[in-house]
Amino acid sequence: MSEALTEVKAGGVEDLTATDLLRAIRSSREIEHAEAARQLVLAAAWADLHPPESIHDAASFSAAGWEHEEPIAGEGAPLVAEFCVAELGGVLGMSSTAAKRLIGHALELRHRLPRLWAQVQAGRVAAWKARAVAEATIHSAPSLTRVAAGFVDAQVAAVAGRVGPAQLDRLVAEAIKRHDLAEADPTQDPEDGYLYVDPRHVTIDTQDVHFAGTMRIEADVDIADALDLDRAVARGAETQKALGSALPLDARRAKALGDLARTQTALDLAEAGTDPQQLPAAREVVLHAHFDAHFDAHFDGDTTVFGPTGRLEEGQRLVLLEQVKSWCADSRTKVTIKPVIDLNTQLATDAYAVPDRIREQVILRDRTCVFPWCTRSARRCDIDHVIPYDPDAAAEGRPQPGPTRSDNLACLCRFHHRLKTHSPWRYEMVAPGVFEWTSPHGHRYRRDHTGTTPIDDPEPPGPPDPVDVVHIPRPRRP
Repeated sequence: MSEALTEVKAGGVEDLTATDLLRAIRSSREIEHAEAARQLVLAAAWADLHPPESIHDAASFSAAGWEHEEPIAGEGAPLVAEFCVAELGGVLGMSSTAAKRLIGHALELRHRLPRLWAQVQAGRVAAWKARAVAEATIHSAPSLTRVAAGFVDAQVAAVAGRVGPAQLDRLVAEAIKRHDLAEADPTQDPEDGYLYVDPRHVTIDTQDVHFAGTMRIEADVDIADALDLDRAVARGAETQKALGSALPLDARRAKALGDLARTQTALDLAEAGTDPQQLPAAREVVLHAHFDAHFDAHFDGDTTVFGPTGRLEEGQRLVLLEQVKSWCADSRTKVTIKPVIDLNTQLATDAYAVPDRIREQVILRDRTCVFPWCTRSARRCDIDHVIPYDPDAAAEGRPQPGPTRSDNLACLCRFHHRLKTHSPWRYEMVAPGVFEWTSPHGHRYRRDHTGTTPIDDPEPPGPPDPVDVVHIPRPRRP
């Protein structure tokens, strides 16, 4: 470690010269890269400790819109027990999916991209660059064989990882062509290997919502489609300005794209003079209005009071009142207000099945899967009995240990629901919507509506006895 960096760690930043500051920040970056490379080594070692038979089935990725699961790493890399990723994600403060990706990248680099792996460990290639290559070779379509991945490895290593996304796409496409991994398309030029891979896509990241209430859209489309879209968006922006909009150009272009999704609603009304009442709703806004118990007597279903901010379920973020007003202002917007009176009210039923009213209360209370660091929307989760429901309790004259009641129900995504059921992970609800989890290695976490907080435990217990781990076969897709 350089003297300048040592002084920074000791708090002597004010006394450093410009040269020393530059030297110190460069040393800090080198340490950052070295630690990122070391994390890949440790992640691969963690995978080595957990082959599938040690806990459960092999980890994989569920791909939206696909009928199969994608592997955590490519052909030739070892399989990994699916539940071990949650423990690693917990200590790193990341979701199980992010931890799975870290392990997959480590195994892909170590076993299928060995030249690049060596360069990362030697400090010649940054770990994040190598992980981008691993991501491409793991999830290519069609899948790369070990030999095809080796071709990509040799090409990338030859330039010390200095490849951009477009170059990487072309390398993968060339590997697919060279190793005959895709059926030939008679409509394409056989000399053009890049066209064997269709890069077109439209991706909307619904889980990443900006504080201003926006989402990112990324797309690759045909040139002609892109030019048509650009003209349509430009025309929409100009129309808004002509109608009096004072928004900047970029904001008007964004609004124009939204109008296209509703068949250019605003433009149709402006040009055709159509009666809005005769057109079907083009947008539906569902607002969940939250009220404290003392407002109950004053709420009659016809009026409501909005604060300056509200909560948007999609993305679990706050939105500004002005933005909600703009959504509702569109002449073809259907607005539905769903009042929720006091989420702390105890609701219960004697049956095992969760009624819609209780399900809705639990979803609105938890907002996301309640496993540490998980952000999957509660509406896409299972409703779990924290203490398992005993279907034989009533028949045997015993009190129900796991009632279907607000304080015994929680939202868990399918993966974490299975993990809770079939592994030593345990949790309890210590207050309405507040959960404390304990991992198999004794690490503890508190999860509430603000997120996840590790609970300090100076002497966590060791790993669980292997004989206590339940091995239940995972249902396979037909």
